[in-house]
Amino acid sequence: MRVSTAVDRLPVPVTTFGPLHLLAVRVHVLANTGRCREAIDAADAYAVLAAATGDTRTLPFLLQGKMYANLEMGRLAEAAALGERLLRHQRRAGSVLGEAKALCDLARVHVLSGHDIDGMHHLARAGVLLDRSTFDGDRRRSALCSFAEAATTAEMYETAAATYEQLSYASPAFRLVHAGTLLYWGLRLGHVGRTDEGAARLRRSAELTRHHLEETGPPDAGDAGTTAMLALALAKLGDVVPAEKLARESIMPLRAGENHQYARMAHLALGVSLRAQGQLAEARRELVAARELCVYGARPDEPLIIRFEMAQTAREIDDGQSSRDMFEAVESQVLQLWRLRLHRLAMLRQARQREELETARLRAEREIMRDPLTGLGNRRRFDAVLHRIDAGRIAPPLALLLIDLDHFKAVNDAYSHIAGDRVLREVAAILRAHCRAEDVPVRYAGDEFVVFLRGDAAAGREVAERIRAAVARTDILAGVRLTVSVGLAAMTPGMSADALFRAADERLYAAKWSGRNAIAC
Repeated sequence: MRVSTAVDRLPVPVTTFGPLHLLAVRVHVLANTGRCREAIDAADAYAVLAAATGDTRTLPFLLQGKMYANLEMGRLAEAAALGERLLRHQRRAGSVLGEAKALCDLARVHVLSGHDIDGMHHLARAGVLLDRSTFDGDRRRSALCSFAEAATTAEMYETAAATYEQLSYASPAFRLVHAGTLLYWGLRLGHVGRTDEGAARLRRSAELTRHHLEETGPPDAGDAGTTAMLALALAKLGDVVPAEKLARESIMPLRAGENHQYARMAHLALGVSLRAQGQLAEARRELVAARELCVYGARPDEPLIIRFEMAQTAREIDDGQSSRDMFEAVESQVLQLWRLRLHRLAMLRQARQREELETARLRAEREIMRDPLTGLGNRRRFDAVLHRIDAGRIAPPLALLLIDLDHFKAVNDAYSHIAGDRVLREVAAILRAHCRAEDVPVRYAGDEFVVFLRGDAAAGREVAERIRAAVARTDILAGVRLTVSVGLAAMTPGMSADALFRAADERLYAAKWSGRNAIAC
C-alpha cells in the first residue's frame, strides 16, 4: 500500500496543434499543389519524428495530408485505409469535429470508388455530428468544407450549395465557392431540360461573382478565375458578347498560372459564346481545349458538362444522323447520371433519418444512465461498465478510482442539503475536467464517486492526485475546507469487475485511515 499527497506539476497544452504542426502544414501544401509523392514521403518522415518526440497532436494532421495526397493521385484504396485510421484516431480522442471531418473525407473517397451506400452513411453521420457541435471556429469551418466537398463529389449540389452559403456568412471567401457550385448546378439543370431552374442558379452565380469583382476593385491577375466563372454564367444565360470578352481576357492568365479549373471554365465560356454567334469551328476548338485540360484534376461533373456542350456543337456543325445519334447518346448518359444523383440525395435523406433516430435512442439511453444532480453516470452506468469488464469488452489498461468526500455528513448537517448538493455538483465538475472522452466518471452513491480511467496505475495516480488537489484548493463553501480520499486499483489480466472494485474499496479505507485527503494505491 502507498499513500500519496504530493502535487505533480504537469505541462498543459495551450493549443489544439502540436509543436510540429508546421511540418503537417507543409505536407498539406505539397498535396494541394500537386506534389503528391513528395507529400507522402514527407508525411512518413515527419510521422516518425512526431512519434519520437511524443507529438501526438500533429500525427492526425500528417495522416490527413497523406490521405489527401493519395486521393489526388487516384489511389483510392490507400486513401480509404488512411481515412479509416484517421477516423479511429479521432473517435479515440473524443473529437466530434475531427470525427465529422474524417467521415466527410471518407465519404468522398467512397463516392469516387462507387460505394455510394457507404459514402452516404458517412456523410449522414457527419451531418448529425456537425449539428450537435456548438463550437464555431476554424475547425468547424474545416469540417463543413469537407462536408461540402464530399457533397460536390457526389454531385449533390443542393447540399453543397446550402453548406457553402452557410460558410459564406462566416467568411466572404466562401462566396466564390458557393458561386461555383451554383454555376455547375445550373449547367446540369439546363442539360436535363430544367432550363428555368438552371437559369435561376446561373443568375445567382453571376450576381455573386459580379459582387466580388465590384468589391475587389480594378481586375488583377487574381481575379481571372472569378472573371472566367462570370463569363461562363453569362454565356449560358445568352449574354454572349460580354461573356466572350471576359473569357478571352482570362484564358491566358489562367493557363500561364496553371489554374486549370478556371481555365476550363474560360475555354468553355468562350466555346459556348462563339457557338451562339455562329462561329462553330472556333467554338469546337475552345471546347476541345477545355476537354484536354480535364486531365488536371477535374471535378467528376466537368467532363460530362464539356462532353454535352461538344455534342451539341457537333450537331450544329453537321446535323447528320451520326451527329444526332452521338448527341442522343450523350444526352441519355446525362439523364442517367442525373437520376443517379437524385438517388444519392434520397439515400442521404434516409441515412440521415436513421442516424437521427439512433442519436435519439442513444440520448435516451444516456439519460437513463445519468445522475440528474451531477450530470455524471449513475449506478446503472456503473453496473453497465462492470458488465462490460466481465464480458471481456474492456481490457487493461484500466484504473478504477473510488473517491469519497471527507466528513460530508457534517457539511449537510451544518449547512443544509442544498449546500451539500452544490458541493456534489462542484466535485462532479472537477471530475469531468480531469477525465478524457474515453474515461467514465460516475456518482456511485451519496458522496461517493467512481472514475473508470483508461490507463495504468501510474496514469491513475496522476489523475487521482490532480482531482485531490483541485478539490482541496476549491472554495466551494466559504470557510469550509473540503477534501477527498481516493482508493486506486489497476486492472490486471483476468481480473473480475468485482475484484477490481473490492481492491479499490479496500484502498479507499486505507486512505481514510491514513488521515484522509490522501490517495491509497
